[in-house]
Amino acid sequence: MTTLFQPYTLRSLTIPNRVWMAPMCQYSAAATGPDTGAPNDWHFTHLAARAAGGTGLILTEATAVSPEGRISPYDLGIWNEQQVTAFRRITAFLKEQQTVPGIQLAHAGRKASTERTWVGGGPIAADDEFGWTPSAPSPLPFNEDHTVPDQLTHAEIAETVQQFADAARRALDAGFQVAEIHGAHGYLINQFLSPYSNHRTDEYGGSFENRTRFALEVVDAVRAVWPEELPLFFRISATDWLSENPEDDRQGWTSDDTVRFAPQLQAHGIDLLDVSTGGNAPGARIPVGPDYQVPFADRVKAETQLPTAAVGLITDPEQAEKILANDKADAVLLGRELLRNPSWARHAARQLGGDIQVPRQYHRSV
Repeated sequence: MTTLFQPYTLRSLTIPNRVWMAPMCQYSAAATGPDTGAPNDWHFTHLAARAAGGTGLILTEATAVSPEGRISPYDLGIWNEQQVTAFRRITAFLKEQQTVPGIQLAHAGRKASTERTWVGGGPIAADDEFGWTPSAPSPLPFNEDHTVPDQLTHAEIAETVQQFADAARRALDAGFQVAEIHGAHGYLINQFLSPYSNHRTDEYGGSFENRTRFALEVVDAVRAVWPEELPLFFRISATDWLSENPEDDRQGWTSDDTVRFAPQLQAHGIDLLDVSTGGNAPGARIPVGPDYQVPFADRVKAETQLPTAAVGLITDPEQAEKILANDKADAVLLGRELLRNPSWARHAARQLGGDIQVPRQYHRSV
């Protein structure tokens, strides 16, 4: 059997293969009314199609733990019971296809209150009907066009930690079997981690230990309510892509920081690190090569005991198989390629000779 189609077990959960779907924002939830933030027919179709296509684990788009934590007014959320009820339809279908349903819990921090990508993706002013003032570790806007965020007080930090825990509890009630904490791409947790965006002088800023404090408090709070038998992931931007550029003297989060942080995450109950990069420093030079972000997942896996998933420009079955067979990661997360081809996993299994679950309705056509 190919490595790509070997089952993978974390805690008491076995995922049927190593082809996983990365979170991808759809900006398609209702922005107002009783269904605000709740998944609808679009989300069902989007996720169900990839499950029918054989994907082993599907992670929802960044799902906000509070209304203010949404990236845009049109994001999914899991801060109320209406959203929980709507998610149950999706998780039940994914399980019927033997796909593990996972949810990414997120807070956008200073990158909140932005438009949908197809209308430019720019910031929405706080006084706009659909806008609000973002919050962040420090009162530093993401760029010159964004609203200056409010600096979180100690009480607000504690409230946000509790919102992550409450969201995890609701996610379990909604039928999810994997929870992922979003600590990447310049969103709130990443903002605390990086000295580029965290200029605090209290116990949440300055030293490495202080800048990682909020992330570990969130992990502890989520792990406390997430069942012992189910895995908890953490998505990280392995680097802000600043230190790698000798022409950029800005200080940010680095790959060395990620390797240092990974064992701490594991000690606090994280079972797998979903390794991405970037998103926190506008204008950072991101070198896009054939391996792209895989070396960062490889380094964490090689230098720590924490399992990893690789993501970014993974498009070809043989490429994905090579990553796993060479022990550079424990799973691959596909994004745009699964948008182009919802049945990528099934096609990859045919190409590589792997075994995969096929819906009964498709048996005669595959």
